[in-house]
Amino acid sequence: MKYALVTGGSRGIGAAICKELARNGYPVLINYVSREDAAIEVKREIEKEGGIAEILKFNVAEPKEIDSALDSWGATHPDDYIAVLVNNAGIRRDGLMMWMEDSDWYDVINIHLHGFFHATRKLITPMAKKKWGRVISVASLSGIKGMQGQTNYSAAKGGVIAATKALALEVAKRNVTVNAVAPGFVETDMTKELDQNTLRETIPAGRFGTAEEVADLVAFLASEKAAYITGQVIEINGGLNT
Repeated sequence: MKYALVTGGSRGIGAAICKELARNGYPVLINYVSREDAAIEVKREIEKEGGIAEILKFNVAEPKEIDSALDSWGATHPDDYIAVLVNNAGIRRDGLMMWMEDSDWYDVINIHLHGFFHATRKLITPMAKKKWGRVISVASLSGIKGMQGQTNYSAAKGGVIAATKALALEVAKRNVTVNAVAPGFVETDMTKELDQNTLRETIPAGRFGTAEEVADLVAFLASEKAAYITGQVIEINGGLNT
């Protein structure tokens, strides 16, 4: 069976992606670090709709944790493989660079950029051997145009975008596609403290996006219909000019 793994799959965009991939027929691995209760709830909702889901705990910034978790999973699923990887795990540590603590820089880079590297490196070889795979990373508007107060986040997401374009060239002949989606302002826990009334005025569509809209795009990229799309960064931002 072709499984889908969604890092940071217990909440927000990640949870919506897990549910939509399950609706599209993928057995889903819901990765989490600390919110086991939330991951279990996503699993319950998927199973309630007739889907298949498992929870998998590891920190994407820790390669030994990834290796241990995925090796253990592989040992109990000898006839299956992870054909779809969605790199979604992320954090924000916003602040002006002149006052930014070292930890705020490194934590964001480690989760987003190093996390992309660790998880993708682990799974890209099996995909290439099977000659079918999808790597989809959740980037950001910040990684395309840069955002004040987010030099760390912009750097991390910009790195993921560049890595996406390069990796796509390496594995295209193996029928493995590598793409990114770049949401603008989306209603999640990570954006609830923002001044939404003011920000809506900058969005041509006049509203924030939803996690479900991002999930629909990711599910399309994970499908057979997207086999000729690779190395792309697809913006989903309500018309914001980047």
